Amino acid sequence: MIGGRVVLSLVCAGITYFVWMGLFILFADSLGSLGRRILWMAAPVATATGFTAGVLVHERVVGTRKSTFPSVFIWPFPGCSIGALAIYWRGPMLIVFTMFAFGTVSVLLRELMLHGRKAKMK
Repeated sequence: MIGGRVVLSLVCAGITYFVWMGLFILFADSLGSLGRRILWMAAPVATATGFTAGVLVHERVVGTRKSTFPSVFIWPFPGCSIGALAIYWRGPMLIVFTMFAFGTVSVLLRELMLHGRKAKMK
């Protein structure tokens, strides 16, 4: 079950990142430097939203838990943000790799923590 949630969250993060990248490519030139900065800052938010959506969809389909959006989002958002900040100085187009790595690890940690907590309750 944990693997399914993590994989689906990664797929959904890929979809939201793809949509974000498409919007960035379409609008970056027309927005100016401030607009581009805002779009760059939206990348971790969009990617973390995808990770969150994947977890929530899996939970609803499988019926394991009924987490809320904020309770899931607080895990991948810091991971995606740290991932983006860690590599941005080398080239902003590289943030996708570290956002996905850190976001995936954060979702996996959340799932392992919840699984461990559930095992202790039994």
